Amino acid sequence: MIIERLEVEPFASNCYIVGAESNREGMIIDPGAEANRILEKVDDLGLKIKLIVLTHHHRDHIGALKEVKEATGAEVAIHSDEAEYLPEHSSRDRSGFSHPAPPPPDRLLKGGDSIDIGNLHFVVLHTPGHSPGGICLFGEGVVFTGDTLFNFGIGRFDTPGGSGRQIMNSIHTKLMVLPDNTAVYPGHGLATTIATERNWNPFLQSNWHPFLQS
Repeated sequence: MIIERLEVEPFASNCYIVGAESNREGMIIDPGAEANRILEKVDDLGLKIKLIVLTHHHRDHIGALKEVKEATGAEVAIHSDEAEYLPEHSSRDRSGFSHPAPPPPDRLLKGGDSIDIGNLHFVVLHTPGHSPGGICLFGEGVVFTGDTLFNFGIGRFDTPGGSGRQIMNSIHTKLMVLPDNTAVYPGHGLATTIATERNWNPFLQSNWHPFLQS
């Protein structure tokens, strides 16, 4: 399996390019910005992108979606509870970051759905809390966690649609039940493992729970 992480600016969000070595099919997870850089890496890897998966709708994870879809012709997939939040128009924030309106999704996901890329198989885990339709992708010994779980951190839940209670439930019931050696590829920051986060992530210790009940 091919996994390439690109940290894209201006929000240092992770875009992942995942490919099957068997037939060079691939998918892109969260094309947040720098479309040209993402597409150049796809070319370097010699992959045919079949699917673009969005772990959630926030702008730092969808900023390059329109350009990447137009260049690859790949389908766009997002959870059904998240699609309504995709912006309908181009937007610009206070920092000056702007992105064109994303195309509508081609595929609406739900928890338990399968995503197959070549001989690679992933399962959609619905993990609300950071956003209502946030998802993680688990398979092949790895999990892509978007902004649900980070290396020694968890996703924010103080934005519209966020919930501390939900994100803690998602992490404990969907992620902490995965095998210890599962590699975790988060939406920001470096990779980790389920065992590392279970044992050392301060937000997952019981004394933090009263602060996460929003």
